[in-house]
Amino acid sequence: MNAVTPLTGACMCGAVSVTVKTPGEQLHACHCDQCRNWTGSMLLSVSAPVDQVDLTGPVKTFRSSDWAERGWCDRCGTSLFYRTTDPEQAYYGLATGLFPNAGDLPLKLEYFIDNKPDGYAFSGDHQRMTKAETLAKFAPDEGDTQ
Repeated sequence: MNAVTPLTGACMCGAVSVTVKTPGEQLHACHCDQCRNWTGSMLLSVSAPVDQVDLTGPVKTFRSSDWAERGWCDRCGTSLFYRTTDPEQAYYGLATGLFPNAGDLPLKLEYFIDNKPDGYAFSGDHQRMTKAETLAKFAPDEGDTQ
């Protein structure tokens, strides 16, 4: 899989369909309290610029922080995405479970690594950002919010 291979997928019930015209070439994992609360573990996602993603169906969103919102299928509840709201950094983190074979992409980045529970760990040599590093990247003026 590469950056020019589109991804297509759907929620659990099929009511929401997702097409990513040019997805990133890697997976990201987020261990923040909100992602863990929302998904039951961590959010494992593939990134894509907002203008490269088409979503159709009953999508609901929740503004979960000053810089992001989360989306889910209003019919079956499937977690769909984390989306930044800053136009300068506008991107989706789309749940990998939406796409067949998205797991073929390599994991290259973990956010909030210092929030990760001790019960699991991803192997491999990839970037791991602490809570402070993640907040500095996405919300440098926001302090200690997720």
